[in-house]
Amino acid sequence: MKQINIKDQKKQRRSTGAVTLKDVAEIAGVAQITASRALNTPNLVSENVLNKVLHAVKQTGYVQNKIAGGLASSRSKLIAAIIPNFASSIFLETIDALNQTLVSSGYQLLLGQSNYSAEREESLLDEIIGRRPEGIFITGVLSSNDAKRKLIASNIPVVEAWDLTDHPIDMLVGFSHQNIGSSVASFLIGKEYKNLGVIQANDERAFRRSNAFIEVAIESGLEHVHVINVGDSRTVSSGKAAFCELLEQNPNIDGVFCSSDLLALGVLTQAQILKIDVPSQLGIIGFGDISLAKDTWPAMSTVRINSGQIGTISANLLIARAENQIVSDHIFDLGFTVVERQTTR
Repeated sequence: MKQINIKDQKKQRRSTGAVTLKDVAEIAGVAQITASRALNTPNLVSENVLNKVLHAVKQTGYVQNKIAGGLASSRSKLIAAIIPNFASSIFLETIDALNQTLVSSGYQLLLGQSNYSAEREESLLDEIIGRRPEGIFITGVLSSNDAKRKLIASNIPVVEAWDLTDHPIDMLVGFSHQNIGSSVASFLIGKEYKNLGVIQANDERAFRRSNAFIEVAIESGLEHVHVINVGDSRTVSSGKAAFCELLEQNPNIDGVFCSSDLLALGVLTQAQILKIDVPSQLGIIGFGDISLAKDTWPAMSTVRINSGQIGTISANLLIARAENQIVSDHIFDLGFTVVERQTTR
């Protein structure tokens, strides 16, 4: 087998800027088609040939052009996912389950972050569709008609997740945000909290939970529900500040529903600073049941989502469609659980 030193390697790469399969084949002493066969279908070449090609790959640092290979075979083995925020622990379980299920079937996951922006989400979709992945996972139900048309025209399998609608683009795995808001309001009212407030981030799904919460509260005889929007901030600090603002609007606030557990932790922290007893004087309930929710003191009441199951089912649906299998069920409502802990009486 031909040997190559660094100087020779750079000289060969000068014309293209990258080591090619042709370079690998030349170093291994085999035909280019044989080198390709060794990398893509190693069971079709002898052990000796495979070892030569793998040694040449290691020596040159060659990485296969997956896009070019995908164009030739019409199979990219890539699934793209758009997530609102990678830093938010509420989505980590979904991402992990999605990735593990895909990898176990030979697929790779590509992630894009929308930052809760519809414009950013649509821009990402344009880029993703142009690269023709085998499937697309979207957090939430798309509201843009232009984006919907592009996805339908692309014929790429799509799973919308973390939401619920009777008319998904393709497939859907999620839960009803309206039902969550209604259930939490009924839960707090059933505990005889009478002056309710909502602290929410600037997120369309959070708005729907809040609106349903307010509707049930008003129908139950409450005169008013105070709402504080923290914008794009979803931190403990913003929860603390928002609770102070709630108290300024109504010093008698005795029940608070937060659009995330971190905001709820901020409310709990500020209540302890102000020596407001939780849960007798103030009931607090968050959303997401992230890992720290059960470890706060008192432990946080919250809404649990089947995050991992969302990822697993979504991955299996996209794999099935990528493998040209028939998917009979297109909508999966996984529901939710109101988890009662010590921040509500």
